[in-house]
Amino acid sequence: MATYLTPGVYVEEVSSGSKPIEGVGTAVAAFVGVTAHAPADDPHDVTPRLITNWSEYTRLYGGFVDGAMLPHAVYGYFANGGGSCYIVRVPAANEAGDAAGSDDAGTATTALPAGNRPELETLHVHAIGEGGPYDVVVEIPDTDDNKPATRFALKVLAGGRETETHENLTFGSGSRNVETVVNRESTTIRVEAPPQQGVAAAERVPAAGTYRLDPVAPEPSAIAPTDFEGAEEERSGIRGLVIAEDVTMVAVPDLVTAATTNGDVDLDRFKAVQTTLIDHCELTGRMAILDPPPGLRPQQVKQWRTETAMYDAKYATLYYPWLEVPNPAPNGNGRTRLRVPPCGHVAGIWARNDATRGVWKAPANEVVRGAVNVATAITSGEQEQLNPIGVNCIRAFGTRGIRVWGARTLSSDPEWRYVNVRRLFNFIEESILQGTQWIVFEPNDMALWQKVKRTINAFLIGLWRQGALLGATPAQAFYVKCDEETNPPESIDEGKLVVEIGIAPVKPAEFVIFRISQWQEGAEAIE
Repeated sequence: MATYLTPGVYVEEVSSGSKPIEGVGTAVAAFVGVTAHAPADDPHDVTPRLITNWSEYTRLYGGFVDGAMLPHAVYGYFANGGGSCYIVRVPAANEAGDAAGSDDAGTATTALPAGNRPELETLHVHAIGEGGPYDVVVEIPDTDDNKPATRFALKVLAGGRETETHENLTFGSGSRNVETVVNRESTTIRVEAPPQQGVAAAERVPAAGTYRLDPVAPEPSAIAPTDFEGAEEERSGIRGLVIAEDVTMVAVPDLVTAATTNGDVDLDRFKAVQTTLIDHCELTGRMAILDPPPGLRPQQVKQWRTETAMYDAKYATLYYPWLEVPNPAPNGNGRTRLRVPPCGHVAGIWARNDATRGVWKAPANEVVRGAVNVATAITSGEQEQLNPIGVNCIRAFGTRGIRVWGARTLSSDPEWRYVNVRRLFNFIEESILQGTQWIVFEPNDMALWQKVKRTINAFLIGLWRQGALLGATPAQAFYVKCDEETNPPESIDEGKLVVEIGIAPVKPAEFVIFRISQWQEGAEAIE
């Protein structure tokens, strides 16, 4: 409290008391899986990386590549309205980025000989981008007085067409150092200069010529379930997402390729990783978006769900069937379509639904963008067997397009049956948690209790007005209790402040029933 000793007028800023609660983000996805290569700016980084668009993803990780489903999931996420997301890279056995400089990197790596000393391997070039093969052209500019060249240019050709040019490169420590420039700017190659003790920079200039590069597809089949699980202390895998506190939904699109050997899916490995993902989401309050094993008919999915998977989780959802999308490289295998897991597209639909309607609206009856068909057509009779056990179907409805036609979790508890109810509570809980941090260590008295009630009431009234809560009046939609009853003296002595909040969430009209009968003329109409 200020002390006043001199007569005069004083102006003080006084806190209004209550602090408004702002809603937290609800649609930040995380994808765990295999990429075309390691991040372009750090070949050894396996920590979660935040990206905001598809171009940024391709710049860091490359694009589509055989043997990886994560790129398709990320592309589907952005195509369906997703905003930002985290990428958690699980290194594959022969991944080009990890194989840089190794002897088994195959045709993904080539060593350039020095022009003046052919016995030296002056530069290692690694293919990292999508597509290919590539031709790397080394050009040496003309020099005066026949002096040895100290600078050179690297050009990348795809299909005979020049796609990248990096000029005025050197092996010195200046701003045009070849490793610094190429690794920062290129989206198709990465270079590595092996140490050459006692060799002058001019002697390390590579020989002019054209060198062939073919990207090597990653091999997810060699990845173990523990690789997907990762470690919290290493910030890797699913457990590494502890550092990405804003993530609200997690998917593992490459689980299927990692669990497939010689065309057969190892269901035990499949379940082991999904169980780890569910456990992570149950602990952190995130939503797990699960994919079924590929190629299953509706009856087989029901059998797998009830006899093999047997998940009972209010923080997990399952979508069936897989989706057919355009093949980004049909010349490679002759197929114009690929079958991909639906998790990425579904995550994007959740984000789009949150932005246009709100997290309280069930993310169903929404068009799946980017899909040309479903892998398995589902009839209403078949969905009658799947919907009660929490399998959300994706169905083709002719001129109405391909739509998500289910909004259930995998919980047997009727309170948490619907995805939107679980996500609404996640949103409210996290918003209140973040917006009431100012309460900690405040005097625990009646004045604080009233401030807390006003703060939470204002937040919930805002949600009710937007249609998130059920009830004709705020009193029917929610209540907030913080008084002597919830905070008796013994609780106050323990340093606790207890607030009870009751919420009536809106639930989706899953079954719309119109009862129609014949009406006889002259009979009294029923209103």
